[in-house]
Amino acid sequence: MENINERTNLGSPFGGQGAGAGAGADFLVIGSGIAGLTYALKIAQHFPDRKVTIITKAAADETNTKYAQGGIAVVNDLENDSFQKHIDDTLIAGDGLCDPAIVELVVKEGPARVQEIIDWGAQFDKDAEGSYKLGREGGHSEDRILHHKDVTGREMERALLTAVENTPNITIIKHCFVVDIITQHHLGFLVTKSTPDISCYGVYVLNMETNRIEKVLSQVTLLATGGNGQVYRTTTNPFIATGDGVAMVYRAKGRIENMEFIQFHPTALYEAGRRGQAFLITEAVRGDGGILRNSKGEAFMERYDERRDLAPRDIVARAIDNEMKIGGTEHVWLDCRHMNQQQFREHFPNIYEKCLSLGIDVAMQMIPVAPAAHYSCGGIKTDAWGRSSIANLYACGECASTGLHGANRLASNSLLEAMVFAHRCYLDAARRFDTPGSLPEIPDWNATGVAEPKEMILITQSLKELQQVMSDYVGIVRNTVRLERAMKRIDLLFEETEELYRNTTVSPHLLELRNLITVGYLITKGASFRRESRGLHYNTDFPERSELLQNIVL
Repeated sequence: MENINERTNLGSPFGGQGAGAGAGADFLVIGSGIAGLTYALKIAQHFPDRKVTIITKAAADETNTKYAQGGIAVVNDLENDSFQKHIDDTLIAGDGLCDPAIVELVVKEGPARVQEIIDWGAQFDKDAEGSYKLGREGGHSEDRILHHKDVTGREMERALLTAVENTPNITIIKHCFVVDIITQHHLGFLVTKSTPDISCYGVYVLNMETNRIEKVLSQVTLLATGGNGQVYRTTTNPFIATGDGVAMVYRAKGRIENMEFIQFHPTALYEAGRRGQAFLITEAVRGDGGILRNSKGEAFMERYDERRDLAPRDIVARAIDNEMKIGGTEHVWLDCRHMNQQQFREHFPNIYEKCLSLGIDVAMQMIPVAPAAHYSCGGIKTDAWGRSSIANLYACGECASTGLHGANRLASNSLLEAMVFAHRCYLDAARRFDTPGSLPEIPDWNATGVAEPKEMILITQSLKELQQVMSDYVGIVRNTVRLERAMKRIDLLFEETEELYRNTTVSPHLLELRNLITVGYLITKGASFRRESRGLHYNTDFPERSELLQNIVL
């Protein structure tokens, strides 16, 4: 059998000749969403003579950013809004676990970061007088959501990619899967959680065009790998959202926190029998007046919260889940029939066309919706500058746990957080790595003794089992028995998959399964440790909030 690290005449996208070439970058970015692109642009413009490399496992624009519909929350109308109101709304949504200092800096630094992306070409909707149209979503006390119709993330991604294409010292490497971050572990040293000086030297990458694993070395690495929604049976996330960054950092003995707080978006479009990525019906539809109704046609949200349909997402998702169980249905309804239909089509053209393609005329029929896994509030633990617990390794965007979201993310705060922390990561990296440094000699990837996998069913069936277990036992509502069952099944899946990983050549499907199992374990373990109900974590055995405020760090 051919060793996948054997030198070859095939060219490497990283500038070397195959796996043993030891390609390098001055600044390495993993992920091409809003967090990774913003950081890359800033660091490349600051150091025009240094090489910035972005690695993405799919197309450059296939990210969670692309699917962000609603918009970006930012205070830009100080006559009717204030920083303090946005801060208070964020703290209330976070249910006691936000870091107040982080919330304040994100809210106050946000307007400057939004202006930057506007300067890079992002266009947000304006009214006839030329003022920005501001929407409102659940948990917000004022209208402060900037948006581009119902495809805000796609518009921001477009502007950033255009700017990147015009920056000569940035290279985007597509269709390459990062296997692991390189630390002292790969130099033969024993690395544990208590090792004080774990350092990142770059990454091992599976080149999907050559099926060879290459090493890419860098003095500084940023992980902007997005979310992990694919650990559940139904999610608003694209198929690439497999928790890769979180899993890699955990394997490298870095600190992960608050993974139990998985936000389920209340209103994903329900399509019978569909698995994987569900179409998102943005919260802005309810902000414009959409009403949730149960199988009897009753507007039910007033029974759960005085804010009714604009309550925070954790409350709305649990309310829908309860109504579905009471009615024995797989979905509820979102009623938009009373809304101004011309305005609906102007604000939500993508949603209108999607519904129409399924035979749903929103002017005449209600939209079937159900909760779907949407956003991870926990992740790689970082400080105020985006630094992880591993030296020379930053994390930004949904894969990071910055302290902003606490136990529940306030709607449309995610894009804001990504831009603010991308900027802060850039400032810190530019200050600390202003001159190139040296790196130790890193060994090539060793694949001796492995064989081609004989049956893909071993991977695909394990993924289905994991998604089923997570959806049934570690979903919107949890209890001790469900969590115990989930952990037993995840342990078994872990053992089977690790054996497969040790004995067969790696593939993107196997790597994603391995990462998702790690993410499932972290979510379940965090949920087991949190013996209370808070924010997005609701345990029927512990329905009350604990007086002890704590982050679950794993």
